Amino acid sequence: MDQASYYQTESKDMKLFDKEDARCASLCTVSAAVAATKQEDIIKDSGWVEFSLQDLPSSVKEIRRVEEEPCARPYLSMKYAQEAKRHWDLFYKRNTINFFKDRHWLTREFPVLLSKQNCDGGRPVLLEIGCGVGNTIFPLQEENPSLFVHACDLSPRAVEFVKLHDSYSPSNCHAFQCDLTKDDLCEYVDPASCDIVTAFFVLSAMSLEEMRSSLSNIYKILKPGGQFLFRDYGIYDHAMLRFKKGHKLAPQLYYRQDGTRAFFFELEQTRDLFSQIGFKDTNLHYVSRRTVNKKEGVDAPRIFLQGTFSAGASMQS
Repeated sequence: MDQASYYQTESKDMKLFDKEDARCASLCTVSAAVAATKQEDIIKDSGWVEFSLQDLPSSVKEIRRVEEEPCARPYLSMKYAQEAKRHWDLFYKRNTINFFKDRHWLTREFPVLLSKQNCDGGRPVLLEIGCGVGNTIFPLQEENPSLFVHACDLSPRAVEFVKLHDSYSPSNCHAFQCDLTKDDLCEYVDPASCDIVTAFFVLSAMSLEEMRSSLSNIYKILKPGGQFLFRDYGIYDHAMLRFKKGHKLAPQLYYRQDGTRAFFFELEQTRDLFSQIGFKDTNLHYVSRRTVNKKEGVDAPRIFLQGTFSAGASMQS
């Protein structure tokens, strides 16, 4: 698949995902073994069908393939890690503000984002990691003007797009470029000053080792009692099964044709990753949906991992 075709397909998937509605949610409790999958709640809606991991189109064959495929040579892992900033900057140079749609589903999935005050009675302070061009922060501030947002991204170009947005105001938002795997976040945000951290489809752009460094970095700026809101790609998601041979850098970690990386999360592994840093899992689960759109020719089982992690007592609403 050439680069243009890849982006066309990925864009279709993301557009369909961003049209999601609460009534079509399908929450699954998924063990490390696919056979142990249990579906807890399924609601039908137009364009969506019932789905569980057991219903993957070619589950046994394709899952065995991705599990048994050897990883690329170690130098490739180092290469894509070292070039991550350049690849994401080129991504935003090509796509500008036109690739991702605004995330209007956030407050439905994470009601804490509607809090008007923090536990101290002051203005809630949020850190958005991997802010991109603002598809999270600006819809959030439209719904909850009380939020003050720190927004960071690896790509300098993405940060500039945020600052050029009509809704950007330094009194309500502080956008900055930062490599969370290397830079000291406390140089940009005061220690223990944030009530909420949001990470939506961003940790998956890192290796496990880079995630540990980033989470340790983030933990320092989160208040005791603050919350880390998480959503990302789940193991055996359609995008994972679609990767061709030779793109596997490490177990669950792949590189795309544009040089960006994608990691696919397993529940217990993710819970353990966060707990090693000091986070407590309060609600981690799989969200599984089957995207069917005959007009677009899309039939894709999408699997995401979503949850809230806490550094202590929960925030007041």
